[in-house]
Amino acid sequence: MPRMLNGKVALVTGATRGAGRGIAVELGAAGATVYCTGRSTREKPSEMKRPETIEETAEIISKAGGKGIAVQVDHLQHDQVQALVSRIENEEGRLDILVNDIWGGDYLIEWNVPVWEHSLESGLHMLRLAIDTHIITSHFALPLLIKTAGGLLVEVTDGPSDYNQDHYRVSLFYDLAKTSINRIAWTQAQELQKHQCTAVSLSPGWLRSEQMLDNYGVKEENWRDATKKQPHFIITETPHYVGRAVAHLAADPDVARWNGQSLSSGQLAKVYNFTDVDGSQPDAWRYVVEVQDAGKPADATGYR
Repeated sequence: MPRMLNGKVALVTGATRGAGRGIAVELGAAGATVYCTGRSTREKPSEMKRPETIEETAEIISKAGGKGIAVQVDHLQHDQVQALVSRIENEEGRLDILVNDIWGGDYLIEWNVPVWEHSLESGLHMLRLAIDTHIITSHFALPLLIKTAGGLLVEVTDGPSDYNQDHYRVSLFYDLAKTSINRIAWTQAQELQKHQCTAVSLSPGWLRSEQMLDNYGVKEENWRDATKKQPHFIITETPHYVGRAVAHLAADPDVARWNGQSLSSGQLAKVYNFTDVDGSQPDAWRYVVEVQDAGKPADATGYR
């Protein structure tokens, strides 16, 4: 990617893996200084018990030609988030891009289990991880963001609002966790507008995250083998795709046109003319509605 974000400072929360890592790497490749936060370090993994670490993310950013700074932060802890923002202000004097991608709740979900049977402890913890962390981070980070006109806040979720509003996301807790983020982005957009800053929610499609690849027993190099088990896996995308969506939003001088909107990686690829790493442009949410949910055979023709 061209160095279209030279001089910009970004904070990507939940950058240990998945969409957060993809976003952090693509922002770095576009020239931004990227603070990468998460709970998993080489010395201490998080409750997710995954091998990826924030140090690894920062190293990948450096290999991509950017500057990655790994900071261990639990975004439920007010003092840790406040210290993080103070550090960014002291070291950089500004914050241009804030990406709220904190999640870490996959292991808590009980799919297709009604609320009265789902573990209440797990469900409420899921909501804290998915919602409280985003609000806490915005509370401390946005005062720095609004010091410079043109700042961008991206709230990462699963599913655009037009899909989520009338589709049950297979668990009350997961449904609430992901639909709430679209509204959180919209409300922050109203508050940021007078400061000439922009807030959006952004959803990747079916993401080939590290965990998703493991779930299907494949690597990125042979991901198409997973279609033998789940044919609709043909529409999946890499975390770099949503990362490129964020990079193009951050570089758009007219990004305010998107203020308050719920967006997807596939939608923005058509507007900004970027591709996934394989040169394709997956349009996952249109595919989900028109093919998968419609009960049609898996066929990504015309959708990537």
